Amino acid sequence: MTREGALAIMIAVAVGLLAALVWAWWRRTRRDAAFQAPVGEIPGEAHAVAEFAALYVATTRHGDPLERLAIAGLGFRSRSDVTVTDAGVALDLTGQPRVFLAADRIADVGQSTVAIDRVVEPDGLVRLAWRLDDGTVVDSYLRPQDASARALADAVAGILPPTQTGTDA
Repeated sequence: MTREGALAIMIAVAVGLLAALVWAWWRRTRRDAAFQAPVGEIPGEAHAVAEFAALYVATTRHGDPLERLAIAGLGFRSRSDVTVTDAGVALDLTGQPRVFLAADRIADVGQSTVAIDRVVEPDGLVRLAWRLDDGTVVDSYLRPQDASARALADAVAGILPPTQTGTDA
């Protein structure tokens, strides 16, 4: 086989792999098209409890940290500002509209070690379980940058009834 033939085969394989990735993501976005992130502003009467710089890691099916959901605005990793208010939690992902999770949408908050593309030290991620409009519970994972995961989890837990908090190590 000539060098040109080998190069042509390698290019064909690379193009085939890229096509497979695009096809898989397209199927995932179609599968998850019914899921909508609650886009909106923080209510005017809400008071900020804490603010955190974080890395938004992923949103997954509840209890399944390896099954990424392709929810519009929450499909990709991003830097994020997290604002915890007495009315809920606001996620400001770079280049996306603000996602506001009202306190009554939040099902649970805890800490975790593993999410779809991130493995960190024990309890280094914050797992925020929340309800979509149809009642489906999903988990969003955040990695605080300038504070501990415990501080962010505690701030969110402070706005929830005591029975709604937990740890998932």
